[in-house]
Amino acid sequence: MASKTKEAHYRRLNGKYLKDAEELLRKGDYVQASEKLWGATAEIVKAVAAKRGIRLGAHRSLTKFVVELDEEHPKLNLITEFSVANNLHTNFYEDWLHPKMVIKNAETVKDFIAKMERFL
Repeated sequence: MASKTKEAHYRRLNGKYLKDAEELLRKGDYVQASEKLWGATAEIVKAVAAKRGIRLGAHRSLTKFVVELDEEHPKLNLITEFSVANNLHTNFYEDWLHPKMVIKNAETVKDFIAKMERFL
């Protein structure tokens, strides 16, 4: 898949997962919403990387790429917001976050995605 095609694929998945998360939040399914929010985060990071001709795979590569972006744009606070999304990913397996925290973290994820979209 060419980088433009990959970028479009990741952007489509980002939108799908974000929409799914919003529906799950409305239904009160905070565990599943947490994973969809993580998925939306991962896909937007992959889209930005694809635009730059970089292929990301494992969790570690996503983190490394976000750290590099944060170094390029330190005022955007990307590491902190990405860490919130990672916390949501953990919540999918552990179900330990209070619903209000998931809702608040969802807003942080949306802010992160909006910032990442600037790079597309």
